[in-house]
Amino acid sequence: MSSLTETSAALPARPHAAGWSRLPLWLRRVILLAAIVGLWQAYVSWSEFGGNPLLFASPADAAQAFWEGWRDGSLARATWETMRLLLIGVGIGALIAAIFTLFASLSQIGEDILLLLTAILNPLPGVAVLPLALLWFGLSSKAIIFAIANATIWPIAINLTTGFKTVNPTIVAAGRNIGLKGVRLVTDVLAPAALPSAISGLKTAWAFGWRTVVAAELVFGVVGGEGGLGTYINNAKLYLFTSQMFAALLSIAMLGVAFELLFGMLERRTIVRWGMQSS
Repeated sequence: MSSLTETSAALPARPHAAGWSRLPLWLRRVILLAAIVGLWQAYVSWSEFGGNPLLFASPADAAQAFWEGWRDGSLARATWETMRLLLIGVGIGALIAAIFTLFASLSQIGEDILLLLTAILNPLPGVAVLPLALLWFGLSSKAIIFAIANATIWPIAINLTTGFKTVNPTIVAAGRNIGLKGVRLVTDVLAPAALPSAISGLKTAWAFGWRTVVAAELVFGVVGGEGGLGTYINNAKLYLFTSQMFAALLSIAMLGVAFELLFGMLERRTIVRWGMQSS
C-alpha cells in the first residue's frame, strides 16, 4: 500500500484546466467569431482595397444583404435549390457506395473492382466529370446530381471498406460462431462496428458534395429550377452586387456550421454513447 502511495506521489500532477480551456465550447466559438468579424471590419476600414464597396463588402453590408435576400426569398430559394441537389446527390452516392462495399466484402472480385474504380475516379475533382454529364444529361439538374454522386461515392466507400477491415476479429468470429455469414454478417456485425468510419466518410462526402455543387453552378452555369447558390453568386458578380456575393458565402458558411453540429450530435448519440469513440 505504501509503495502504491509513493508511486502515485512520484507522478506529475495533472494540470488543471485554466483560462481559455475552462470556457464553454459555445462561448469560445462566439468569441472567435466576434474576433473574425472584428478583423473583417478592421480590414474594410483601414485597407484601400477593402474600402471599395464594389470589391469588398463590410460585415454590416453583408448582413443587410443576407437579411434582405432571405426576406424577399431570393437567397432562400437559391439555398434550398442547392440543398435539394446536394441531398439527392449525396443520397445516391451513399447508396451506390454501400452497394460497392457490400459486394467488396462478399467477394474478391468485388474488392478488386472497388479498388480499381477508387484509384481511377477518387482523384478526379467532382466538377471534372461535369462536361461529360452535360453531354449525357443536357443543361439540367441531372448533370449536377451525377457530378455530386460521383464525388461522394468514393470517400464513403473508402471509409466503409477501411472500417470493415479494421473490425475486431474477435467480434467477427463471434458472429460466425452464432451462424452469421454473407449479407447477415455484414449487416449485423461489420456495419455496426464500422459506424465511426461510416460517419467519417459521410462527413467527407458532404464536404466534397458542397464543393462540387457550388462549383458546377458557378463555373458552368448549370442550374436546376431557379438556380442555386453558385448561380446566385455568379449573377451577383455580373452586376457587381458584392454584398450579395458575401451574403451567399455567409449562407454556405452557416449551413456548414449547422451540419457540423448535426454530425457532432449524431456521433454523440451513437458512437460516443456506445463507447466506440471518446467524446
